[in-house]
Amino acid sequence: MKIAVVGTGYVGLVAGTCFAESGNTVTCVDVDEAKVAALNDGKIPIYEPGLEEMVLKNVEEERLFFTTDIDQAVKDSLVVFIAVGTPPDEDGSADLKHVLGAAASVGRAMNGYKIIVDKSTVPVGTARKVAQAISAETSHPFNVVSNPEFLKEGAAIDDFMKPDRVVIGTDDPRVAEIMKELYSPFVRSGNPIIIMDVASAELTKYAANAMLATRISFMNEIANICERVGADVTKVRVGIGTDSRIGMPFLFPGAGYGGSCFPKDSRAIVKTAEEHGYTFQIMNAVEAVNNEQKRVLFKKAQSFFDGDLAGKSFAVWGLAFKAKTDDVREASALVLIQELLDAGAKVRVHDPEAIETTRRVMGDKVEYFGHAYETLKGTDGLFVATEWNEFRNPDFEKMKGLMNNAVIFDGRNLYNPHTLAEAGFKYFRIGAPGAE
Repeated sequence: MKIAVVGTGYVGLVAGTCFAESGNTVTCVDVDEAKVAALNDGKIPIYEPGLEEMVLKNVEEERLFFTTDIDQAVKDSLVVFIAVGTPPDEDGSADLKHVLGAAASVGRAMNGYKIIVDKSTVPVGTARKVAQAISAETSHPFNVVSNPEFLKEGAAIDDFMKPDRVVIGTDDPRVAEIMKELYSPFVRSGNPIIIMDVASAELTKYAANAMLATRISFMNEIANICERVGADVTKVRVGIGTDSRIGMPFLFPGAGYGGSCFPKDSRAIVKTAEEHGYTFQIMNAVEAVNNEQKRVLFKKAQSFFDGDLAGKSFAVWGLAFKAKTDDVREASALVLIQELLDAGAKVRVHDPEAIETTRRVMGDKVEYFGHAYETLKGTDGLFVATEWNEFRNPDFEKMKGLMNNAVIFDGRNLYNPHTLAEAGFKYFRIGAPGAE
């Protein structure tokens, strides 16, 4: 099948590459000439395990192409995916200007029947607006489909190639069959392709992310209670997660969720509810808990140092909002770093992949280091903000020799408190009382 993907951001690039991997001819379109030129030179703009190798393979085998020419890409394709950004507006709603702009461009380029697929995360009613934008530019027939993505950064290739489910929003049985054919290589193990109406498909993505965000904030609340009553959240997690009605995923406590999806989608679904006269009380609470949780490591340090952090030097391990990505959008590490700087502290940072993306946000406010141990020299404490495997089994003896003050504030609960106590460290984690 011949496919066009408008947008070469995270979703568009992963989707286009995976469709090419399954044998389709895919043309990815972007208005950014420099980005397209870089992709054609084999330079991948995001870090995602396995993506670079797959892109290079499919380009070499002439199944995957990158261009700025949307007209030709649309004319050559039956199915056109819109996968451009939907950044949050000032009021928390999804900004659809890029989606509707792409839709208008698709309409102008159409030379016959097309299936237009909303792959971007968009609120209920977007498909109707996309249809209107296209109709204003063409008299050719088309259908608009909602096909939300469910990709986890750091595992996006596996998520696309082996999805739990594929959601297709369309009222046309013929379109449903074409979309099922397109996705059939990815569900050979029997996972479902779910056909539903467009509005339900549009809401499904927001509902899924809202539920996962709720689990995270709920567990962070439990962790905060644990610290106050003397319980251990890691044991409580096992106690509730082994209940088949609950399960283990997304019950890890931490320093708050971030990234491009949960914060944005949580606010967007709240805004959608408001626009229809409903107050989404649970999600308002989830957001409030998350915003406060991002301050938890700073408050632990503030308490440990009796409120005086001025002039002290701290190391931060991990900048990305999660491991296996270079994405620092809404990352709890950036909130922590800014609070440390505001308190007069100096900050030294390391991340295996996210140094450059952090530098674009924070500039020279902090010192960047290519190795984790380098950040520790002469510091008064270490903050662990991202759960990279490289941080899980460090040489504590070496670390203690580099630091002025052997104290660790762990936002990911990576370490055994008894091991750290034996190594002479003061250790503060999430969901357990005091320093061990």
